[in-house]
Amino acid sequence: MQRLLLKSTLFVAACTLFCGADWLHFRGSDNRSVATDALPVAIAKDESGNDQNVAWKAALPGRGVSSPIVVGGKAIVTSTSGYNQDRLHVVAVDAKTGETAWERQFWATGRTACHPTSSVAAPSPSSDGKHIFAFFSSNDLACLDLDGNLLWYRGLTHDFPTAANDVGMSASPLVMGDTVIVQVENKGNSFAAGLDTKTGETRWRQQRKADMNWTSPAVLRGKTRADDLVLLQSSDRLSAHNPHTGEQVWSYEVGCSSIPSPVAEDDKIYVVSKGLTALRYQPDAKAAEVLWSENALGPSNASPIVHQGRVYTLNGSGVLLCGDAATGEVKWKLRLKGPYWATPVVAGNHLYAFNQAGLAQVVRLGDKEGELIATGNFGEPIFGTPAIADGALYVRTDGQLWKIAAP
Repeated sequence: MQRLLLKSTLFVAACTLFCGADWLHFRGSDNRSVATDALPVAIAKDESGNDQNVAWKAALPGRGVSSPIVVGGKAIVTSTSGYNQDRLHVVAVDAKTGETAWERQFWATGRTACHPTSSVAAPSPSSDGKHIFAFFSSNDLACLDLDGNLLWYRGLTHDFPTAANDVGMSASPLVMGDTVIVQVENKGNSFAAGLDTKTGETRWRQQRKADMNWTSPAVLRGKTRADDLVLLQSSDRLSAHNPHTGEQVWSYEVGCSSIPSPVAEDDKIYVVSKGLTALRYQPDAKAAEVLWSENALGPSNASPIVHQGRVYTLNGSGVLLCGDAATGEVKWKLRLKGPYWATPVVAGNHLYAFNQAGLAQVVRLGDKEGELIATGNFGEPIFGTPAIADGALYVRTDGQLWKIAAP
């Protein structure tokens, strides 16, 4: 009996580690846009308009350009409705059935002006596995449990009245331990802050350059979770901070892009600066070491991806570039159909790129070349990065959430 219980316990632990990984933040639980899941190559609609591996489609209220996350068997998305986009929606969709599990609505307390192609629901939600943190361009932050119960609500514009810009905010929050980090950078009250996940109270606040910025915080993993740092990219620097105190640990003070966000793998950070720049940080160092810069690898709007010793970027002409992550040497190029706002995702040996018009392009990755092997048409604009969980791809179009999975 004890042996049977031990086997059952090991099986559950193995499934927890390898079978049911959630997608907790913008670009995934480690902000890398990479999953080990095997996904279908034929997706969305083919040239004849037939569905390919579409498990379900769920209609969403209003509109939004935020990315979905997947936690606790639910896909979580945000959207906005109303003439002034002042009605904020948080929607949970059952990952198995596509049915709405719950929906919560709030009134925006801050400014809702944004570019016509964007939405007040531009920042993606984030989760620690127990709570959902839904942030909006109006600087409203709602904390809910997995059943949709509201735990607390912060209208940050109440504390910082000029924190806004004319085309809308889009930085997604990031949960690290018991702190949820928001990056609210603009030409008014420009800052980054860490809020207590239990109460919503401000733990720390760091003033940032008064300039428009749409990048999102990213995690730099340490040897232990206690050593993790949060990366904040602004137009004048990339800085690393203690996520619980806000204390700056180091900074790379060079002009950086204000749209694509940084990505880190192990002790290396890839920041969109001078095209693309690779840094290395050692815990006992006072600054990050510059490894290389390569102008040809600079992306446009989508963030870079690092996977198995290669770095991938999409430039303004819709060209997918593959570079050596150790040296920055460009290995190959592949022209795709753009333009792009959504960061691609990598699953197994395939990269899935989604252009603004809703065309999905699947690329088989290789050391010497990339090969376009499939396309699928979602028929609606795509601005948000998809999520991957349990062998399924969750794609948010303008008015629907799609689940792509093999039968």
